[in-house]
This record gives sequence, structure tokens and C-alpha cells, in this order.
Amino acid sequence: MDKTMLLNMEGVKKTIVHGGSDDLPRFITGTKVSFHFRTMLCDEDRTVLDDSKKVGVPMEVVIGNMFKLEIWESLLCSMRVGEVAEFLCDVIHTGLYPIVAKSLRRIAEGKDPVDWHVHTCGMANMFAYHSLGYPDLDELQKEPQPLIFVLELVKVEQPNEYNRESWALSDEERMKAVPILHGEGNKLFKLGRYEAATNKYKEAIICLKNIQTKEKAWEVPWLKLEKMVHTLTLNYCQCLLKMAEYYEVLEHTTDIINHHPGVLKAYFMRAKAHMEVWNEEQAKADFQKVLELDLSMAKVVRKELQILHMRMEEKRDEDKITYKGMF
Repeated sequence: MDKTMLLNMEGVKKTIVHGGSDDLPRFITGTKVSFHFRTMLCDEDRTVLDDSKKVGVPMEVVIGNMFKLEIWESLLCSMRVGEVAEFLCDVIHTGLYPIVAKSLRRIAEGKDPVDWHVHTCGMANMFAYHSLGYPDLDELQKEPQPLIFVLELVKVEQPNEYNRESWALSDEERMKAVPILHGEGNKLFKLGRYEAATNKYKEAIICLKNIQTKEKAWEVPWLKLEKMVHTLTLNYCQCLLKMAEYYEVLEHTTDIINHHPGVLKAYFMRAKAHMEVWNEEQAKADFQKVLELDLSMAKVVRKELQILHMRMEEKRDEDKITYKGMF
């Protein structure tokens, strides 16, 4: 190891493992930084918790974008491109690591880091469900401890040198992007390009969910964002109905209904999905709920129930023929 130093931060010790090239890059708000990281415990074995090189894809953060683990921004801003450095960080800097690591692991597993079914922040979720889903992170959450971060700075891009995706936007930029993405999704839906429309709706939802994590659950700002998320999720489900993804529609609409039982469109869309998978009684129950919420839907519901009755009769006739052939 080449050089050990104390940065101008309490509780941080830096050791340069491999020197970088050129001068220290210019780090300003909006600069995108690509890097590999390895996180280790400060035990005798230096137990590895996470290693981005095993995933094979560098981590990316945008400076000034309120990344949950703020210390990483400070550490990266002390590095040159190509440099590898080891940082020993005290518990004052590592308390949020388990929550950040959970999101990173979900990404590595091909899952959505923003769980649509969790309506509280990571800390509240930990309290409510007693687990982050990973035993080692649960242990670290219960008993925070110093951690070692080995960082390798791969690339630094200034704000005008890359196309900024939704994750790289500030909250203000995300809010401005949402109606644009919503409008683009609607246009694509009208053109019958349902898969492309789902991508627009989902990107808008992720923008809102990222903002929502910084608000206190169930208070007015959080609820306003929640209402916007529901609108987009139901548009997303409308595309899924066209794409015959009925069980995913059932999943998302049920989630909305469980948390906000007065959303009429969620019941109507769930009823349509139940129809498609031959859940006759569940479809009827949801259509009845639509009528309870809005009697002006009577004509539409009556038509849907007629279609449901006709289709169920056809299915019963087909089943009789099938069973007759079997026996």
C-alpha cells in the first residue's frame, strides 16, 4: 500500500492501494461517477459483505444527488481515475449501509430496487417486518459497526457528457420529468405500443417513488405522491391487460386496494383481470364494489357482467366436452 492519510473528515482513514492517473477530476453537482466497491467488516478475516466485481457491473452515483450513503460521495471526490483506495469508516458514516446494500443486492438479483409493495422508508420497513431480507444486513442493522470500503474509480463524466437517466436526476428534475413520461406513455398506448408505454409509466413511477422515500409516510406530501403513483400504476396495468399479463395486474391492483380501498379504477381493472383468468366470483365482487363507489357505472358494469356470464357459459361447455373426451 502506497500511502495512508486521514481525510478532513471525522472517522475516516484512507489508504491508497494503487495510484490513479492524471490530476484530481472536477467533481461538481451532476457529475456521474462510475466505480467498483468492496465492503468488508473490520474483523480478523476482513469478511466481505458485498463486491461489485462479482456482479461485473460498476456502481454509478451522481454527485449532489442525495445518495443515501453520503460518505461515498466524499470518498470518491478524493480519488483520481484508476485509483484504488481503502477507506476505514467509523459507525457515524456506516449506519445506513444495510439499507443501501439491500437495494444494490436487489439490483444484482435482477429485482426492482424500489419495491412497489413497501409503502414506508427502509428504516420503517425494518421496524415493521424485522428483516431487510438478508441475515448479515439484519445483524449490521441491529449493531452498526465500522466498515472498510475498497473503492476503484473507473470513470468520471461531467453533466454535459452523458444522457441523464431518471435515477440520475435531482428531485426537482424528476418531478418535471413525470408529466412528460406520463404523456409519452399515453401516446404510445393509443398507438398500440403497449410494452413501450409500460416502460414510460414505470420510469415515471420510479421517479415518484424515489422522491417519496424522502417524505414521512402518510403525511400530506407523501399522500400526494402516492396518488400520482396510483394513477400511473393503473395506466401501467391497462397496458398489462392488453399484453395478457393478468396476474401482474391482479398483484398491483390488489396492492392499491389493500392500502387505499376507495380507488374505483383499481376495482374495475382487477375485475377485468379476474374475468380473463376465470375467477368468476372475484370478478363479480369487484364489479359490485365499482357500483357501490359510483352508480353512474351501472351501464358499463352490466355490459361487463353479461360478457362474463357468456364467457363462463362457453367455458363450462368446453370443459364438458373436454371431460367427456377424457372419460
